[in-house]
Amino acid sequence: MKYQSTRGHEMPQSFSEILLGGLAPDGGLFLPQRYPQVSSEELEAWRKLSYADLAFEILSRFCDDIPADDLRALTRKTYTPEVYCNARPGDNTADITPLRKLGDENGAPLYLLGLSNGPTLAFKDMAMQLLGNLFEYALARAGQELNILGATSGDTGSAAEYAMRGKRGIRVFMLSPHRKMSAFQTAQMFSLQDPNIFNIAVEGVFDDCQDIVKAVSNDHAFKARQKIGTVNSINWARVVAQVVYYFKGWLLATTGPGQKVSFCVPSGNFGNVCAGHIARMMGLPIDRLVVATNENDVLDEFFRTGVYRVRKAAETFHTSSPSMDISKASNFERFVFDLVDRDAGRLAQLFRDVDTKGGFDLNASGEFARIREFGFVSGRSTHGDRVATIRDLSSRYGVTIDTHTADGVKVAREHLSAGTPMVVLETALPAKFADTIREALGREPERPASFEGIEALPQRFEVMPADVELVKGFIARHTGL
Repeated sequence: MKYQSTRGHEMPQSFSEILLGGLAPDGGLFLPQRYPQVSSEELEAWRKLSYADLAFEILSRFCDDIPADDLRALTRKTYTPEVYCNARPGDNTADITPLRKLGDENGAPLYLLGLSNGPTLAFKDMAMQLLGNLFEYALARAGQELNILGATSGDTGSAAEYAMRGKRGIRVFMLSPHRKMSAFQTAQMFSLQDPNIFNIAVEGVFDDCQDIVKAVSNDHAFKARQKIGTVNSINWARVVAQVVYYFKGWLLATTGPGQKVSFCVPSGNFGNVCAGHIARMMGLPIDRLVVATNENDVLDEFFRTGVYRVRKAAETFHTSSPSMDISKASNFERFVFDLVDRDAGRLAQLFRDVDTKGGFDLNASGEFARIREFGFVSGRSTHGDRVATIRDLSSRYGVTIDTHTADGVKVAREHLSAGTPMVVLETALPAKFADTIREALGREPERPASFEGIEALPQRFEVMPADVELVKGFIARHTGL
């Protein structure tokens, strides 16, 4: 399996060669030259597998340069009930991603796929825990070190830091928008005292943080000298690890071959739903991929109109589902590459238009007409919708959900099709967003005992302007390179 850049870089690379990096040398994102195909017979055989062994079967099709025994050992080390131990009462922890049926609505079974049972109570743990083990394995094999630079709007940062803390040969430098995460999210990251973890609170919005990460990645001399890698979803390994739970969700929601399932995905940066697109391209019988946004609706606008229009910082809202407060979806490029029939030249021009004109219009060119071939639809949710949905699910089904998952349920209900299961991907446990849970339900959300009082712990972080050179200087001072 070889990987190419969305923008046409002509040096195909292996999985191990792109594992520790981020952007391709030409600024594009890596994708496999072809999507491996999974047959109906293989899918049926996988019904008996544990999550860890299902992950091995899928990942082995993408990273065939890691010995099979080593890869299987890594997935079995990662996906255990001991690591994913925060499941809701009554859920089957052995499934790792338990599927809970909420009810039948308009003739369609409505499900919640539990993805937030890991150490930081967010779906990002599903990929990040594997990434930590893959990084440690690859670095030990090569005798190297890695300085990870990442950006977070809420959950990626803590998931990365918990996955990488104490790992040999790894430092983490995580950028987050200053005072724009929930108190719980902030405390999860900033209370870590591990010497290999560095938190930088950027005076700006998430897109400022993401732009800094990309600028550093595009400074090839600095990146090489400082041994910079990334854990954001521009890293291909992050995305491919998320493909696994679409297969698991489908297997749990169906009873036989060929049955169609729809997935609704709360989305800001497009990494999570991009994994669903890849699963569908591999042959998983997905009917619809429903993109749910909050008030920062750049993706909903595109999937309704064909116009991709990034927002400026002043136009980016700070909402009660802050992990989706994103106006420039970095993973969107991978999908657009497929939409324009993998024409790297065309893709490169479109994203030059993003940089120079603020976006592009695929409706005018006719390319948007293909959108339904890929199963995508979308919708938008507001704070009022979130509060009403949280209240409704608690009353109707006795289930408390977080704000991002509420965006998903609200939009999923707009795209139900009789007889087709609709699986909403859970984003986080409600404990991470207590303010909105109190507003909706008049009580505190439950939280695992290990997180009691986390907001009161001492916090260690640096506040910094949105300045690439200042961030680079900080990294250099703390690596000694």
